[in-house]
Amino acid sequence: MNYKIRKISEEEVSLLQDFLYEAVFVPEGMSAPPKSIINQPELQVYITDFGKKKDDISLVAEVDKKVVGAVWVRIMNDYGHIDNETPSFAVSLYKDYRGFGIGTDLMKEMLRILKDRGYKQASLSVQKANYAVRMYQKTGFEIIDENEEEYIMLCHF
Repeated sequence: MNYKIRKISEEEVSLLQDFLYEAVFVPEGMSAPPKSIINQPELQVYITDFGKKKDDISLVAEVDKKVVGAVWVRIMNDYGHIDNETPSFAVSLYKDYRGFGIGTDLMKEMLRILKDRGYKQASLSVQKANYAVRMYQKTGFEIIDENEEEYIMLCHF
């Protein structure tokens, strides 16, 4: 599949709402929650006023001029929060575009940008049952903590 990875444009930032919803893990056999789930405060931290802080960075993947995925980071008090110097990751793709390596490439490009900007590490949290755990490990993230449902993962540069 041919795709291009590039910086998100200002006009596209609102797409992060869609990708935040796509990032919500739905376990096998469960039905997807309503779109309104992204209005919960613990999820809004990922997108509210995105682009207004210096640590807000986002890339998108584009296929045939259509944005099909996004990765974004910011320093926020989210599920994967480590400290106020460590950006937290969010990444997702529309279902039809998963499994082609696009998410991995989005992650790798974001990690390169963060390293180039002088960050020492990045973090994320992921449901233990989420197939993306393997992708995160492939891109350099290691499990540093866990609770009943989630892993906290860290990537050092």
